[in-house]
Amino acid sequence: MKVIIGLIILWPLAGFLFNGLGRNFWSKKIIAYKATGYIVASFILSVFAFMNVQEYGAVTVHYFDFINTATLKIPIDFKVDALSSLFLLVITGVGSLIHLYSTAYMKEETAPHYARYFAYLNLFIFSMLLLVLGDNFVVMFMGWEGVGLCSYLLIGYWFTNGNYNAAAIKAFVMNRIGDLGFLLAIFWMVVKLGTVSYGDVFTEASLTKLSSADITAITLLLFVGAMGKSAQIPLYTWLPDAMAGPTPVSALIHAATMVTAGIYMITRSNILFSHSECTQTVIAIIGISTALLAATIAIKQNDIKKVLAYSTVSQLGYMFLGLGVGAYTGAVFHVITHAFFKALLFLGAGSVIHAMHHEQDIQKMGGLKSKLPITHLTFLIGCIAIAGIPPFSGFFSKDEILTAAYEKNPIYFYLGMVGAGMTAFYMFRLYATTFLGKFRGTDDQAHHLHESPIAMTIPLILLAIASAIAGVIGVPEIMGGHHWLGAHLTTIVGATHESVLSHAQEWMLMGISVSIAVIAVIIAIVIYRKKADGEPTSGWGKVLFNKWYVDELYEAVIVRPLDKLAAFLKNTIEKNVIDGAVNGTGKMVQYGARQIRLMQSGQVGYYILFMVLSIILLFVLWFNDATILRFFYKLTH
Repeated sequence: MKVIIGLIILWPLAGFLFNGLGRNFWSKKIIAYKATGYIVASFILSVFAFMNVQEYGAVTVHYFDFINTATLKIPIDFKVDALSSLFLLVITGVGSLIHLYSTAYMKEETAPHYARYFAYLNLFIFSMLLLVLGDNFVVMFMGWEGVGLCSYLLIGYWFTNGNYNAAAIKAFVMNRIGDLGFLLAIFWMVVKLGTVSYGDVFTEASLTKLSSADITAITLLLFVGAMGKSAQIPLYTWLPDAMAGPTPVSALIHAATMVTAGIYMITRSNILFSHSECTQTVIAIIGISTALLAATIAIKQNDIKKVLAYSTVSQLGYMFLGLGVGAYTGAVFHVITHAFFKALLFLGAGSVIHAMHHEQDIQKMGGLKSKLPITHLTFLIGCIAIAGIPPFSGFFSKDEILTAAYEKNPIYFYLGMVGAGMTAFYMFRLYATTFLGKFRGTDDQAHHLHESPIAMTIPLILLAIASAIAGVIGVPEIMGGHHWLGAHLTTIVGATHESVLSHAQEWMLMGISVSIAVIAVIIAIVIYRKKADGEPTSGWGKVLFNKWYVDELYEAVIVRPLDKLAAFLKNTIEKNVIDGAVNGTGKMVQYGARQIRLMQSGQVGYYILFMVLSIILLFVLWFNDATILRFFYKLTH
């Protein structure tokens, strides 16, 4: 297993080095084969690792010590257990399909840029694998920082566009804010426990060393890190702007990798979080607030990728709601189903954009159902899945979170229902506006409409199948299932929680959920099958279209004051005080040197006089040093 685990993480790194170092030498065909092949190889090995966990249990392998002192030891250890093996399959599986899709989507790029793109993509997968495989918080943090760097590189891939660079910088900076919280939590654990290894931190002995205040502080700081990486209020605004990158990048960031890192980290640390009721309440409130805020914004967006971006923020809010109410299995379940249907939706949107010659405004689409039959059908499946309509996967994972929320606090459930209704509405508004009715684009666009090549449609078909059937891993007992995922994660999150609700209550909650979703779908199709929303000019529509003016608020309250402070520090403090002190010292030395130089007059009589006076002064100091020192002491005290 040591070799297999090492190869799982090293194959993507080899792809990064191969394409990064040889970008000026390889053809696009070789680049595509190598980049995709390395990830597929990792996926195959991940399947073996998963099967090994199923048969023999968790495996931990040690490679070397990163830090080894008398008081602190941080090894480079990798752990494949029930949780990490699932994430390995999702990351490498969905990642392989995104790589295959990218080979066709990015074909217009020149070979060096084509290689640069795939090098970044491979490095992204490597960093995410490092994050989930690490057996301590420091190794996790290495991967955590790696995906942050790769997101910056990929969002700003088209670096000649200043707006795209700004979006990349925004993502990088906002992630750094969250990362600071994560880093402080690691330092706190080092000080209090002297270790950051999971096997040591998550033990009864370690928990007894931590006071309730320590646990609350550590978990809140970890959650700050998760807020940045997984785009929760108030650190969510970077994610919609991340649409500046190529569409496959959006699918990779928003579906299976970076944004799920926060969910993984909290689930991995569930023992700590379960000991802090305060932190769990904060997570639940932030999660449901994010879900609702992002859903309201998505309702009025007309950029096909922006709708999906805010949808991602909203769905992540549901996952955090699940974590906050203790439904760790439900949150992981939604991570898996979301990875399938959101990757499908983003790649479907990329297929539409490809057919529309890079047009992203859904007001200029419509009637694409007959022109893009495979894209249409697969996109529809993704919409049904995310809307939570049975028997598609999204229904099962969303229902599990909402049921747990109802048990914890019915208010969470009712707010979740509102968000679920909005989700179904904005997704089918997007579907109807894009694929139904008449085509609203230009004649030139209509003439060139065609289905995407097979390298793009195969991933769509496979992801559509997964979106339809993935719910089988978490069918509840009330529907005749045994919830395989709950049993699989028992070693990580404990025994499956026994519901206190009666079967009648559970069926009622499911019925409410599905009914609201179906009604929202019908309303959206009826309204938007023949027309598209224009840009609202007044009222709540304008507020939602402008994303509640949160970016403008951040600009006014945070960015501009910081810019002014920076300008003051630069122009006043640095130039006048710091530079003034440094330059003043130099000027004073120069002035003193010029004055002392005048003593060198060339007249021997003056030199003799100065010499005699100096000798007298030295004698006075020698014989009266104590008196002179007392004199200076009185002057200064």
